[in-house]
Amino acid sequence: MATTTTAHTPDPLFDLRWNRALRDLRGPLARLCGQRHDLKTLLARLRDMAESHWRARPADLKALDLSRDLDPDWFQSQDMVAYVAYADRFAGTLPELPAHIPYLRDLGVTYLHLMPCLMPRPGQSDGGYAVMDYRRIDPKLGTMDDLESAARALRASGISLCLDLVLNHTAKEHAWAEAARAGDPFYQAFYRMFDDDRLPQEYERTLIDIFPDQAPGSFTWYPDLGKWVWTTFNEYQWDLNWENPEVFLAMLDTILHLANKGVEVFRLDAVAFMWKRLGTTCQNLPEVHDLLQAIVQATRAAAPGVIHKAEAIVGPRDLVPYLGQGRHEGRVSHLAYHNNLMVQFWSSLASRDTRLMTHTLRTHFPEGFRRASFATYLRCHDDIGWAITPEDAAHIPHMQAPLHRNFLADFYNGSFPGTFARGADFQTNPETGDRRTNGSLASLAGLEQALESGDPILLDHAIARILMGHALIASFGGLPLLYMGDELGLVNDHSYAADPDLAEDGRWMHRPMMDWSLVERLPRDPDSPAARIHRGVRAILAARKREGAFAAHVPTRILDTGTRALFAYLRADDHTPVTCVVNFTEDPQTLGPQTLGLKGPLHDLLSDQAMPEGPLHLPPYAALWLR
Repeated sequence: MATTTTAHTPDPLFDLRWNRALRDLRGPLARLCGQRHDLKTLLARLRDMAESHWRARPADLKALDLSRDLDPDWFQSQDMVAYVAYADRFAGTLPELPAHIPYLRDLGVTYLHLMPCLMPRPGQSDGGYAVMDYRRIDPKLGTMDDLESAARALRASGISLCLDLVLNHTAKEHAWAEAARAGDPFYQAFYRMFDDDRLPQEYERTLIDIFPDQAPGSFTWYPDLGKWVWTTFNEYQWDLNWENPEVFLAMLDTILHLANKGVEVFRLDAVAFMWKRLGTTCQNLPEVHDLLQAIVQATRAAAPGVIHKAEAIVGPRDLVPYLGQGRHEGRVSHLAYHNNLMVQFWSSLASRDTRLMTHTLRTHFPEGFRRASFATYLRCHDDIGWAITPEDAAHIPHMQAPLHRNFLADFYNGSFPGTFARGADFQTNPETGDRRTNGSLASLAGLEQALESGDPILLDHAIARILMGHALIASFGGLPLLYMGDELGLVNDHSYAADPDLAEDGRWMHRPMMDWSLVERLPRDPDSPAARIHRGVRAILAARKREGAFAAHVPTRILDTGTRALFAYLRADDHTPVTCVVNFTEDPQTLGPQTLGLKGPLHDLLSDQAMPEGPLHLPPYAALWLR
């Protein structure tokens, strides 16, 4: 909670940072407070809290703050490469994590996102996203002291630690929820509670079920409490009431506390759902961006070395505002997931047709952002939702969005004739028929099928798809995210079904344990699929780091190749532009350089080889980075 005001010797540096932040805090907080709360008092409490955490901030983190104040675009460098892992599945425990830093450094990693580490509720916890204590580490991983030590070791190796912070909800076992359940009105106001079901029923008319199979509906009745509670995701996850400024102060206090433990990046989970309004889907409302601006700017006053990433897996129209538009430009999230690039990658692979990809990415997304960028990825710990809109599909002859979404679900669950994928359906919506998809990168890209068949051509194609995908996210623009094990080609793991705490969530099939014995064998078996993939990913990331044109601040301009099989984009650096071309088919492709506006001798930066004069020749699933 907010700290009480105490007398301190003035700190000119903090004063300067607070005054800078205040310019971007007043507007959003005034809009959020309206006439219901005293803005002056809220800002005074906020300043006192920020200054208290600043004074407690360790000296090495204050030095990091100064460095990043002078270089606020540090996270947009082409040197940045992110790795995402569950701490236990990657290292076992936090004390064991530093031993694996050399592996990360060798791969080129500069940013490590450890999946939920904070204390979850016992039993089912939505993969750790039902947090019952933001100030404690999951005991199976270690302690807060262990996290602080791991963060220090990572920082010494040039790796920034990213941690999840769930903003939309807490576990029903959280101390705030327990107090609310005991009848404390102060903490009941932290949540959205209703004495009868009149308003919940009105809200339900426009809400969308997130987990229609396992948790239909968005409200739960608790007889002991005598109230309905808003539970968007699961019964055990209670939605917070962000209209209450006390929630804002309490969550910011948590962010600054964890920042002082060494967390450099916060992945803000489920931000799209934070604000509610009757008659809407209660997703992506304008107030969400005011909240994010207030969180980001208040953090900047006390810990300017920290950045925030918005976890908003939404449609193209709603995605861009999370990186700043209009009055929020340059003031909200530093990073946001480019889930549309991910969806279009898989769509183009299945259809062997990049026209939808070219249209969607060119139409909906700016060429760049001010002090913000996308996080590019091929898959994550979650399922894939096939976000193909009717408006976009209408631009492709003979394509209908529902049919294309159904095709993609069938292709990647392995039932479509001729598919190379081995995935599974997730959360079928009975009203729309839409299905989401589970599966590891390697299994969805055909490696599992190829290994089963023993066919060397299928194996070559699967490996080429995996490497082509990594070349795409490394060069497209933003911060590339690698999910643990994808650099080794780890396939689906169905052992989760034997664990009663995991069995109901099919997403665990693509969250395998790290195979360190496989890593040890890489030098001894250089022709194995794992070694070929690891070597290729490592080379792609090294090539990315050599080229300033791949920095996130450089505009990305989508090009039209006129060929369904090929997708192309220009990294429009003023001095050293790079044109990237990707073949999404198993057939060799040819393209005239003039189609992309290229002249003279060309050099492929990815292979570091001169290109022959004449037409460009792209082997199956090849990528070229041309200058």
